[in-house]
Amino acid sequence: MLNHDIRAATSEEETAVIHTIALAFASDPMARWSWPDAAQYLAIMPSFIRAFGSEAFAQGSAYITGDKQGAALWLPPGIDPDEERLASIIAETVPDSQQEDVFKVIEKSASFRPAKPHWYLPLIGVDPISQGNGHGSALLKYALQQCDKEGSEAYLESSNPRNIALYQRYGFEICGNIQYGTSPTMVPMLRLPAEV
Repeated sequence: MLNHDIRAATSEEETAVIHTIALAFASDPMARWSWPDAAQYLAIMPSFIRAFGSEAFAQGSAYITGDKQGAALWLPPGIDPDEERLASIIAETVPDSQQEDVFKVIEKSASFRPAKPHWYLPLIGVDPISQGNGHGSALLKYALQQCDKEGSEAYLESSNPRNIALYQRYGFEICGNIQYGTSPTMVPMLRLPAEV
């Protein structure tokens, strides 16, 4: 039975949330370009997710669906990913021939982030067995209501073109396209707060 009730994940649920997001990104163009070998992807992705978004757990902004099939890691204004750890993971695990392009994509992505305080969505995902059932929409709606109450912008980078329409339905607009070398295209997106 589907459960779209959204709540903050507890620290005890951190591993389960990370596993759900890792499953969701198993066919993501950018993630699998970086780690095309399945065993390598499965070994590295949980550490990458932690470096990218686990500060959301400490901030109370790691959200899960009631059935734990979907999760989103939102970073509040002033909170950033662990960039040093991310750089280390990339340097240690991404093939040398791709590293420069990966770092260029990351650097360019940072240039699109709003200068004013904003909520950042580094990761959102739904277990593949539950995709297409409204989990992603419920997770977005829940967090964006808070953004609107605060009058805050929301920002993300879509690494999968299939997800762009979903983000656009919730008010995100494309800011540009980022692509270097053989990398897939990353699409930065910004949402201005709606009036409440």
